[in-house]
Amino acid sequence: MKRLLLVFLIACAPFAAQATTAKNRQEVAAWERRAKNVEIVRDDWGIAHVFGRSDADAVFGMIYAQAEDDFNRVERNYLLSMGRLAEAEGEGEIYRDLRMKLFIDPADMKAKYRQSPAWLKALMNAWADGLNFYLYKHPEVRPRVITRFEPWMALTFSEGSIGGDIEQINLASLQAFYGKEATTGTAGGAPRSAVASSTIADFVEPTGSNGIAIAPSNTADHHALLLINPHTSFFFRSELQMASKEGLDAYGAVTWGQFFIYQGFNTHTGWMHTSSGVDNIDEYLETVTKKGDRFYYKYGSEERPLKTGTITVPYKTAGGMAKKVFTVYRTHHGPIVREADGKWISVRLMQDPMHALIQSYSRTKSTDYKSFLKTMELHTNSSNNTIFADANGDIAYFHSDFIPRRDTHFDWTKPVDGSNPATEWHGVLTIAETPRLLNPPNGWIYNSNNWPWSAAGPDSPKRADFPPYVERGYEETPRGYHALRVLPGKKDFTLDSLIAAAFDSYLPEFDQLLPPLLADYDALPSTDPLKAKVSGQIEVLRNWDRRWSVSSVPTALAVFWAEDLGRRVAAEAKKAGMTADDYSATKATPQQRLEALASASDKLAADFGSWKTPWGEINRFQRLTDDIEPKFDDSKPSIPVGFTSSRWGSLASFGARAYPGTKKWYGTSGNSFVAVIDFGKRVEARAVTAGGESGHPGSPHFDDEAVRYATGNLREVYFYRDQLKGHTERTYHPGE
Repeated sequence: MKRLLLVFLIACAPFAAQATTAKNRQEVAAWERRAKNVEIVRDDWGIAHVFGRSDADAVFGMIYAQAEDDFNRVERNYLLSMGRLAEAEGEGEIYRDLRMKLFIDPADMKAKYRQSPAWLKALMNAWADGLNFYLYKHPEVRPRVITRFEPWMALTFSEGSIGGDIEQINLASLQAFYGKEATTGTAGGAPRSAVASSTIADFVEPTGSNGIAIAPSNTADHHALLLINPHTSFFFRSELQMASKEGLDAYGAVTWGQFFIYQGFNTHTGWMHTSSGVDNIDEYLETVTKKGDRFYYKYGSEERPLKTGTITVPYKTAGGMAKKVFTVYRTHHGPIVREADGKWISVRLMQDPMHALIQSYSRTKSTDYKSFLKTMELHTNSSNNTIFADANGDIAYFHSDFIPRRDTHFDWTKPVDGSNPATEWHGVLTIAETPRLLNPPNGWIYNSNNWPWSAAGPDSPKRADFPPYVERGYEETPRGYHALRVLPGKKDFTLDSLIAAAFDSYLPEFDQLLPPLLADYDALPSTDPLKAKVSGQIEVLRNWDRRWSVSSVPTALAVFWAEDLGRRVAAEAKKAGMTADDYSATKATPQQRLEALASASDKLAADFGSWKTPWGEINRFQRLTDDIEPKFDDSKPSIPVGFTSSRWGSLASFGARAYPGTKKWYGTSGNSFVAVIDFGKRVEARAVTAGGESGHPGSPHFDDEAVRYATGNLREVYFYRDQLKGHTERTYHPGE
């Protein structure tokens, strides 16, 4: 009988193969037909301008173009979003994957895909088809894990920010709860309520963004202007245009693998997202008991059964694939993510991927303030603030539009009692109930990952008008103080002067750091050996205009000194509940300040031959490979960069440091995309991307924008078809 069955299966195999092949042929034919509806125009910077008959055609073409430029980053973003990174990178990513799988369940995503409106399904279908068509046309490309994309996968990554809400859950705490064995690479984010305190002792390079909107009353041509300046890890987004005959025509920065312009503009509106300090993720202290084989948690007068399930995390090993199976727990608040003081802690956050994707895409087709506001009323842009400008001359600020309504008697910066029904959320705040601005009298709006209470100078929202949880993570930032220097009192902004403001070289943080140092030196007895050792350095710093440049010796000296001092006082600062820089300015001892200057001078001399080393010889941009974790080499060509870390208040941000084997500092984050837009009758825009558009080292567009990037020399954006004349490198259909 077994032999007859085997013969039958063997006989049927060719028919199964033929059926599969026929199905594949039909699928490929459908892809080829759609490709004919799409035109990709590559301009002379390699940027894709994608034109489709329908929105779905444009999505098909733009994701194909993204895959051409950097399929590795496209796939990696979905390995992260679906909790499959360990399948590619090994055991060290197990708990990162577990964290994602606690919230992202493929069965749930597939159900939400089926529930999606027809137009959104069409876009998701086109997205998956575009990626699969790319893989079909490029058999030499070997995906690490995802060999076929399914439409529902688009729902797993629906917002586009660099650190989504789920990533705020601390991986070390998650591992401590769900697994005792040690693994590598498990450092993670902190819960949102702990973000502010996590930076007190050990400096973490600021991320986020700058956004500025200027009203027509403050511009030379009486058009609204917008600055788009995300600060992320480099090469985190693609730059492209997508347009269709259904009203789509958007340009800007696209997070690799997504099918909407995340930060950008169309002919009518422009939008810029900055990281928000809103407190909209909550932890609940759950009182858990075990009865027999089951766990229960207290809620009011009830004892509710804890939901128990299993999550399997496959991971790559030297010998092949392995897996780890976890028993996971949930209350009605959300999954258990850690334990503290005998309590299990669950976490609650925004989970509405379908509407998040609708909001992210719909805003790209907004035509004015009113239509943009309608997209905000979906309340799924949880981790971002938004700066807005339009062709009607409106400028606006929106705070995070997902803010749960809560009882203000509780301290929501800490885990609250999950057994108390009074700690439940009561819907979300309306847009009108959150900090926002529309056409403030001062004529400008900005945000730089700071609080909203200075977003329009004297016309800003008032802190007392809102519950405290609308802003917990940030206070005023050095960049905020800087913006308040360059925006007020100017009535003739142009694209050029807005760019100049975005790259203004002042470093306001040294206004608080340097005066105590100079006073300490002046009070130092002439017999103290430090007096002679640092006299030249003090003179240089005393005469410094506190502006960066590649030729500036005091910039290098000041940065090395402040970093050395920050490390010296870090433990004391943490104990005092202060940032290292605030502590350095107000509580460091004269000895600490002066010894840090001597030490920094010695470090500069040891690494570069003299403490009189210009900043540009140290601070460099280099792109050698497209590795996610970049590699640097002092012996290879690099480009000097004048702007500094935003830690010192530089609006143009360049997060750089030395790496193993290097003396020079190389940037990996900060300004990643910069664009300015003039909303006249005909939109005018300029932009620059870190490095270049292509992820292929052999491409001329791998680093062709590097010098422009380092000098703030933004290029013309070819937004209209007539602008592409004379600036077109190639025109083709996907697959050609």
